[in-house]
Amino acid sequence: MFKSLFRRKDVKAALLEKPTLERTIGPMGLIIMGIGVIVGAGIFITPGIIAANYAGPGVIFTYLLAALVCAGAAFCYSEFSSSIPLAGSAYTYAYSTFGELIAWFVGWALLSEYMFTGATVAVSWSAYFRSLLEGFGLKLPVALQSAPGTPGNPGGRFDLIAFIVVLLITFLLLQGLNESVRLNTIMVIVKLIVIFLFVAIALFYVKPSHFKPFLPFGIGGIGKGASVAFFAFVGFDIISTASEEVKNPKRTMPIGIISSLLICSFLYALVSFALVGAVKYTKLNVADPVAYALKYLNQNWAAGIISLGAIMGMTTVMIVVIYGGTRLIYSISRDGLLPKNLHQINKKHVPTTSTILFGLVSAFASAILPIDKIAELVNVGTLNAFAITSIGVIALRKSKNTRDLDHAFQVPFFPIFPIVSFLACVYLLANLQLFTWEIFGVWSTIGLILYFAYGRRKSNLALE
Repeated sequence: MFKSLFRRKDVKAALLEKPTLERTIGPMGLIIMGIGVIVGAGIFITPGIIAANYAGPGVIFTYLLAALVCAGAAFCYSEFSSSIPLAGSAYTYAYSTFGELIAWFVGWALLSEYMFTGATVAVSWSAYFRSLLEGFGLKLPVALQSAPGTPGNPGGRFDLIAFIVVLLITFLLLQGLNESVRLNTIMVIVKLIVIFLFVAIALFYVKPSHFKPFLPFGIGGIGKGASVAFFAFVGFDIISTASEEVKNPKRTMPIGIISSLLICSFLYALVSFALVGAVKYTKLNVADPVAYALKYLNQNWAAGIISLGAIMGMTTVMIVVIYGGTRLIYSISRDGLLPKNLHQINKKHVPTTSTILFGLVSAFASAILPIDKIAELVNVGTLNAFAITSIGVIALRKSKNTRDLDHAFQVPFFPIFPIVSFLACVYLLANLQLFTWEIFGVWSTIGLILYFAYGRRKSNLALE
């Protein structure tokens, strides 16, 4: 029985199977998808929170540290995605190197990342959209404005706007990948224009005095701030779920993953510098620091445009996150660890059942859960997946199951680089709150019960 828990997926056989998903995404489409999911709520929300509570003007370095951790994982993801161009991201990689139980743990952790990222962003989207409606004198009943237990709104019972927007994006994804990519591209372009508009305005108000003291919370604030800043980078791994829908994945996947991370790291550093340079960090502990900064600088006309850009930005995040979640469920179902009907494909090459299921669960999560309590669950699930993928590169090169694959892209300075990446992920995990680990423990326990009750007996490997 113990041995069966670590049976490995035969990726060579899987790569020879006739593909069911259609390869339509090129390098630029993948980069845009990466920017779309990485640059979202994080860039409009987290710089102010980190500056005010953790790092002061040193917020720039928190993003650079988080980016370095992600860069290590990005190289590891690039080698995996070019060697094993199959849907499922870290779940599939773990299945081929560490075996079924570890793969299930990673897949279950990633589901929490995708689900709660989508839910968290949907709640932020709802807040911005309600502000937009209130500008026209329209206001929802208090009970329909937010989930129960939401800070600042004790009367909330159901976040109607968050629920509706997730369902609309789910409907869009059911129309096919090409339609989703076109809309995502338009919104990414608008989002980038808005970001550069903010930077261009804020740079005129930068004062050297705003950078003193540079590290008011000490050097330790950078590490703690990086654990929060990491949320802003969550998503680059999601584009690896597109491996089966990418043209020439051995070349395109590394280009898409690494390029999107580099571009987004530059954007975060630029926005952070402009923000703390224009407004004293002590004033930035607000939910919308970018829009707040423009209002503080009496640039109200631009604040409205920034709010619109934030809505666009968060929409692209939800598109890619929900897409990633549906492809993950598709992959796990195809391996037999979840019911088979979850990987059925329609005429538009969309896994219909998994898309509807993931969309509905995400919609209800955004509407009824107090997201502020569980937002860090996104980070703990992601960092666990990153850590296993990083150390997994060593197994990828050494394992009899995978060492003969075509490693089109290889992590530099092997095996030092994967080990350092693994340790960096562990460092950020150690900085998360105890409450986060308690929630993650409950989530993992539910996953293990499901695996032993269904997946272990029904998986394709168990039935061989």
